[in-house]
Order: sequence, then structure tokens, then C-alpha cells
Amino acid sequence: MKKYISTILSFLFILVIYSFVAKQTLKGIWEFRGGVYNGKKEGAPKEYTLERKYDGDHYEAFAIDSSNRPEKYEAGDYVLKGDTCIETETYSSQPSKLLGIPVHYLYSVRNDTLTLKATLPSGMAVEEYWRSKR
Repeated sequence: MKKYISTILSFLFILVIYSFVAKQTLKGIWEFRGGVYNGKKEGAPKEYTLERKYDGDHYEAFAIDSSNRPEKYEAGDYVLKGDTCIETETYSSQPSKLLGIPVHYLYSVRNDTLTLKATLPSGMAVEEYWRSKR
């Protein structure tokens, strides 16, 4: 009986430890819902939608207009550490000052909304809201 209880407790201990070390991810598709830029609130564009597709380590960003053909405008790598999402842009369809520069966002996921908040290297304060399309 003691051996049985000991085995169960060991198994529960391993499960608890695993839950703390399991890799966090933003995996899924997120649609841009608006943001705050240098204190000025802006809504999502009405002419097109912006989506980000995250896998375990990378993201791709697309603009989708009324033709429903996604146009990739950005891609990169990301790592989650605690409450920080470190994104490094590896591709941009337009000239970008962020290419190859890690940007540290304070992130949170509440219900179906991802919030990314940072001060960019340019000094611009950003807070963006993305809704899950899972």
C-alpha cells in the first residue's frame, strides 16, 4: 500500500513540475483589433484585415483585402520568457528599421485577446490587441 501511494505521489510531483516547464507558445492565428501608438488610439483598418500566424517559434504576418488573398508583409522568430515576448523580424516586404533587432514586448493573453506592449527602438510606445481566430 505504501509503495502504491508513493508511486502516485511521484507521478503527481512529475506532472506538477512538467506544468511549470512546458513550453509556452502563441500558436494559432491572431487578427489585429487595434492599438495605441504614442498615446493615440487607433482601430483596425476597415479596408483589409491583418493576421499573424504563430507556430512554436516563428510568426508570419499577412494583410488580407476584399479579394481574400493574403499578402505576407512580415515574418520573424519569437521567444516567450515569463511575461515577455521577444520578437525578431527576419522578413519585411517594406523597408524596416526593425529587421534583425529583437523587440521585447510585455505580453498577455486574456480570454481570446493577445496584448503586445513595448517601446520600439525608435522610441514609439505601442500597445496592440490581437484576437484569436482559433
